[in-house]
Amino acid sequence: MTLPISADLIAEHNAARAEALHEDYEALGRKLARSGIAIDAIKARAAGFSVAVPSWGAGRGGTRFAKFPIPGEPTNIHEKLEDCAVINQLSRVTPRVSPHFPWDKVSDYKALREEAASLGLGFDAVNSNTFQDQPGQAHSYSTGSLASTLEATRAQAIAHNIECIEIGRQLGSKDLTVWVGDGTNFPGQQDLARSLDRYLEAAAEVYAALPHDWRMLLEHKMFEPAFYSTVISDWGSSILAAQELGPKAKCLVDLGHHAPNVNIEQIVARLHRFGKLGGFHFNDSKYGDDDLDSGSINPHQLFLVFNELAEAEANPRDGFAPSYMIDQSHNVTDPIESMLSSAEAIAQCHAKAALVDREALHAAQEANDTMMAFQALRRAYTIDVSSILAMARLEAGGAIDVLEAYRASQWRSRKAQERAVVGLGAGIV
Repeated sequence: MTLPISADLIAEHNAARAEALHEDYEALGRKLARSGIAIDAIKARAAGFSVAVPSWGAGRGGTRFAKFPIPGEPTNIHEKLEDCAVINQLSRVTPRVSPHFPWDKVSDYKALREEAASLGLGFDAVNSNTFQDQPGQAHSYSTGSLASTLEATRAQAIAHNIECIEIGRQLGSKDLTVWVGDGTNFPGQQDLARSLDRYLEAAAEVYAALPHDWRMLLEHKMFEPAFYSTVISDWGSSILAAQELGPKAKCLVDLGHHAPNVNIEQIVARLHRFGKLGGFHFNDSKYGDDDLDSGSINPHQLFLVFNELAEAEANPRDGFAPSYMIDQSHNVTDPIESMLSSAEAIAQCHAKAALVDREALHAAQEANDTMMAFQALRRAYTIDVSSILAMARLEAGGAIDVLEAYRASQWRSRKAQERAVVGLGAGIV
């Protein structure tokens, strides 16, 4: 492998911080031991956790109104892979990249897979794009895509999704994520029942093209770009569609795609109960689908989601294999720094969920002891697990302090001298 950051730089960075880290780790180990928890077991669990990063997340995003690029931003999938490799080299928890088509199209996908492998990366779920017209496209998605009233447009959307499956097979992926912006902006614009029927009929054709060991992840979203109705608007619509399509269809939960104050952790429990929990797109929000950095607004909610995931893992029912990916838009930060920060926040909540005393929690729940049940969660949430994650990174060859190491590498300024300038944009991507 040819990794982007100098191993000597990371070693020098770690050498200056290793003694303090060992002190913190040993102190936390003694504290956890008093509760019967072996810190090395938690570290091993943290070392085994991973979350994918989105190829599009390597670039600056924006609002619906404007995009403000920064020097050194990637301009193609090859430069995106370089930046994703930086994130994984430093954090050691992001070994997969989720590509988006046609944004990431190339002529040779075998070569792209080999290129990613040379950077220490593999590919996660492939994402189709039927929410945006492309140059030379025969039919516009302005009427919708899989749910369009126009048969030719639906056929085009079906063909694109099947093309994504074939690309994914070449890249080594086994998941297709399908999110459609289909919906309406005016009452009466479309028949709400028939639009769902059209979606299901079209999605069934995509489903039929899945290899036997693939999954089709259905992503729901309450609103935007449609502001009156959205065809797959909530987890109820998503699970009904997944049940209609078949066992390889699962539901994907984006943390920002819900109504304000929705109990997302309960949705996680419900989807798992019926064998339809497919995966997550991690981000955070204050008002709507803000696509803010994970854990930046409501870290406690992120912890509660992972608490339900820990419960699901302990009680796998029909299986437990959710796909995890960061999905956020970086408008005012360096995208690499934001994804490093988000990966840390996600890994922290995963580790904290492993610290919950489940025996005490379940006993309190059965006894209807509300306060002690809550305290079982609160005790785990308040533990600072940063030394556990840093030790896991150190042992895996990553950086003790990922942001400090990244800034010391001067990666962004060096890429600014090599890469073409990204033009001004008027949208999120």
